[in-house]
This record gives sequence, C-alpha cells and structure tokens, in this order.
Amino acid sequence: MSAHFGTRLRKGAVNTTVAALAVAALAASQAPDVTADTHGRRTAADTPAAETEAGTAAGTDDSATGNSPYYTDLPPLHSPNPAPTQSTAATPAGAGAGEAGIPATVLDAYKKAEAQLAQAKPGCNLPWQLLAAIGKVESGQARGGNVTADGTTVSPILGPVLNGSGFANIKDTDNGAYDGDSTFDRAVGPMQFIPSTWAWAGRDGNADGKKDPNNIYDAALAAGHYLCRYGWDMATTSGMRTAILSYNNSTDYLNTVLSWLEYYRKGSHEIPDGTGAVPTDRSDDYRPSSPSVPTTPGRPSVPNRPGTPTKPSTPGKPTKPSTPTKPTPPAPTPTETVHHLEAAGPAKITAMAGHVYTDRVSARAETAAGKSVAKVRIRFTVVGDTDARFAGGEKVATIVTDSKGVALAPALQAGEKNGAFTVRATVLGRTLTALDYTATVTARAADALARTGDAALTCTAGGRFADPVEVKATYKGAAADKVAATVTLVKSADDLSANDKGPYFKDAVGNPVRTLDLQTDADGLLRLPQLYADDTAGVYLLRITTTGGAVLTVELTVTAAEAPTPAPAPVESATEPEATPSAS
Repeated sequence: MSAHFGTRLRKGAVNTTVAALAVAALAASQAPDVTADTHGRRTAADTPAAETEAGTAAGTDDSATGNSPYYTDLPPLHSPNPAPTQSTAATPAGAGAGEAGIPATVLDAYKKAEAQLAQAKPGCNLPWQLLAAIGKVESGQARGGNVTADGTTVSPILGPVLNGSGFANIKDTDNGAYDGDSTFDRAVGPMQFIPSTWAWAGRDGNADGKKDPNNIYDAALAAGHYLCRYGWDMATTSGMRTAILSYNNSTDYLNTVLSWLEYYRKGSHEIPDGTGAVPTDRSDDYRPSSPSVPTTPGRPSVPNRPGTPTKPSTPGKPTKPSTPTKPTPPAPTPTETVHHLEAAGPAKITAMAGHVYTDRVSARAETAAGKSVAKVRIRFTVVGDTDARFAGGEKVATIVTDSKGVALAPALQAGEKNGAFTVRATVLGRTLTALDYTATVTARAADALARTGDAALTCTAGGRFADPVEVKATYKGAAADKVAATVTLVKSADDLSANDKGPYFKDAVGNPVRTLDLQTDADGLLRLPQLYADDTAGVYLLRITTTGGAVLTVELTVTAAEAPTPAPAPVESATEPEATPSAS
C-alpha cells in the first residue's frame, strides 16, 4: 500500500509541476486575460466558467465525450529535441523526441482542420496543437496512428459503456449505429465523441460525403468546430479553458491537455503511421495495492497471575429501544422538478435572408405548479431544411436557465433558403414534450431604388447609349444586397408589357432583349448592361422592380438620326464653239 501510495504521490507531483509550467507558459506567451500567481497557479479570478457551481457555463453542453475516461500520461518535463533523422523516425517513441512524434495522417488531419477553422471561424484562433493535445489524451493519437490511408481507424476506438457504473449514465441515442451498443452510449473514435454529440457536431473533414467519428479527418474537424462554438477564442486563456472543459469537464483533464499543448508548441515532428507511442495510464485505472510483508512474530509474554474475582454487579433495568428515524429522501435536482417548458418570448420569428433575427428564442422551465426552475440545461436545435444557424455557425445550443428559469438562445442568423423551419427546445436529461418555435426566412428585399447619377439618358437612333444606367437599392435606409430585380423596357406607363421597339439589351449571342432578371451587388448597386437603340426615335420607359416592392422608372430618349446632306449636283462648264478653219 505504501509503495503504491508513493507512486501516486510522485505522479501527482509531476502532474502539478507540468500543469504549473503550462499555465506559466500560457500567461507569458498567449493570453492577455490570464491571471496567475507568482508560482504559475491560476487564481480565483481566472477560474473558467465551466467550473462554477452550476457545473457548466451558460452556453456549454454536457461534454463532447460524456466525461468519459482519458489517458493521463504526461509529456516529458524537458522540451522536445529537434526532429530525429529519417533512420530514427520509426523507432518506438519513448521520452523526449519520441513523444513529440505525431503519426503522419493524424498530423495532417489536425493541420487541415486548423486551416478550415481559420476560414470558417477566424475569431477562434484554433491552433492544431490543441487538437493534437486532445487527440493524445483521448486516444493516444488514434492508437499511435493505427489508421488507413483515408484516416479511418483500423479498428473502432470505443470508450467504456456509459451505464452509470463509475461513469455517466447515458442511455442509447443512436441505436448502436456508431458504438455497436443499443442499450447505452459509448464514446467513439480518435476524438471520443459520444453519439448524441456527434449527431449535431459531426463533420466531413475528408470530403468523402460521410461524417464518420472513426475517421481522424472528420473527428478532428468536428472537434475544432466544437471547441470554437459560442465564439470562444483560443488565443485567450479563459476562452481556451472554457472550451477544453466543455470537451471534458474535469480540471485534471484540463491540466493534462494544457501540458501536451505546450509540449507540442515547443516542437513536434511527423512519424510514420502506426509507430506512435500509445499511452498506458487512464483516469479510470485502479491498481490494487501490493500486499504488505508479514512481520516476524515476537516471543510470547508470560501471562500474569490471576487475581481474586470481583462480585458481579446487579444488572440494571433495560432501556426501551428508541424508535428508528425514517430516512430522509434526497432532494430532487432542479432538472427533476421540471414539469414542462413555456415560451418566454415570441413563438414565431421572421427575418430576411442573410439577416440576424431581431427576436431571440427563449424558453422558461417550470414545475407542475408553474414555478420557474433555475440551473436547468435547455437545448435549442434548428430543425428542418434550412441553412439558418445560431451565432458561431452551429445548429445546436445548450443554455442554462437563469434565476427566473429562462434560457435565452443565441442570436439566430437566417440563411439564403427561404421558407419556414423549427427551433426546438428540450430539457437535457428529461423526456418532456419539446417546445417548438416557428422561424421564417423571407427573400431579400428593397423598399427604395434611386439612380446614382442624374445625366439625361439619350441616344441617336441606331446607336448606343453613352451613359450607363446604375441604381442603388436600399431597405430601411441601408444598402440592400443580393436583392432580385427585374428590368423591363415597357410600352408605356399604363402598359407594363415589354416593348417591341425602341431601346434594347443584347443577349449572349447578340439578339435584342427587353427584359432582364438581375441582382444587386454587396453594396446594393445594380449596374445595367449596355443599352442600344433601334431606328425608331421617341421617348421610352425603362422600369426596374425588386423583391419587396421597390419600383423605379427611368426615361430614355432616342433622337432621329440626322438626314444626310445631299451632295451638290455637278455644274457643266460652258463650252466655246469650235473654231472653223479660215479660208486661206
């Protein structure tokens, strides 16, 4: 027992030392908002929101992994050496440079995920080394890079059954599709996603048309998006810590990941697939203590001479046994007291395509008596054929109810698909009736059109207009971008059908056309193609209409071509009579 306890003490001391070094490095090189004491320990002012009394910060989900076990092996205390030579790259990894080796396909997946996140969510500032640190802790870099050429693990990587026996109790959510278990869920793949999280967080990282948690490209990209949801910034310590704790809500997990992050930041290199070091220590390990060595029995002592026995005392009157107290049942958790959800805001919301919804979806958790319940996790999910997303680009957001029992969903951004969809609110951990909100996306619109210039638009019959026609579309005073517009050269103000004479545009092959469907640009501008005139002089009308009802009529004038000046008739010169010869 003492030997085992000493091992645990030494391991704890190393963990504390490495974690302190990692925090100190973060404070020195990374984050403007880090708070640490002189020993590199974080202070109370810098405690992540995910470690508050509520257990999870507002906006965080339960965890990507269901708080499954993870590898606790720590990196060497010394910085990794430069990359080994080709002859030593395949050597099984040990301490030092070997631990800095990352299997080639796995490393490629992390770097590609970093590049894609830099485009999709530039404010997140996700470093690939963070994905590598999580991958190391979750699966030992896909079991040392034991993956196929496309990044799929050779055999499934499954966490323990989450049946409540030492772990979370998560009943089956995927009918065993990902984890092969139709009774309980298990964390799956190199980044250890539980099926219920993968259902909304899964990504296709290698463009093969599938979202596979056992594929390192898919899993790494999904992990990146998961860490970057809700606008968390990995360039700040608080943002990174909150994101890591949302992945697995354990301070020891946070410290282990930060240790590997700093180690990889100081140097790493590519090694062949299948040659990486596989960790051995897990957070759920239990090692029975070594039996103690029995002591040598000593020499027996000589018994004392017995004394004179004392007279027994008269027994007293027996006391009446006390009535056992009835055990007090444990108080229900806030989630267990919820009876239903009520809409705390409008049940129907509308926004124009590409715009943010003015109204936000909110739900209130209530008991059967209608009393509000605080500290309850409400999950909001975008359901239906839509490209609308919550802030941060996610379709799912989990929010903790406030002191009034209300959970306010993040701002919702309308996509480009017009029509209705549903935002569904459910209580995490319960099977209560969902609360549905109807959201509608309307087409982009303009309510006003105006020319950007005031020059008269004139042309000579048979020629082309010198000045282009350009208008600006606005909606409530702001530029209306990507708004559909129809341009028609009409017969008259009373007859809005297309004219059959006068000015015209040309199609791709040069034929005259008098109706066009166009779209405003990002600044709300609409620049019409070149206008031509046929041989018919007169005043014509060009009418522009947009979605939303904006109308503008522009006058075009075609003047008759000047008649050519006739050439003067040739004048015959007077001829003198021919002289007759004189008689001689």
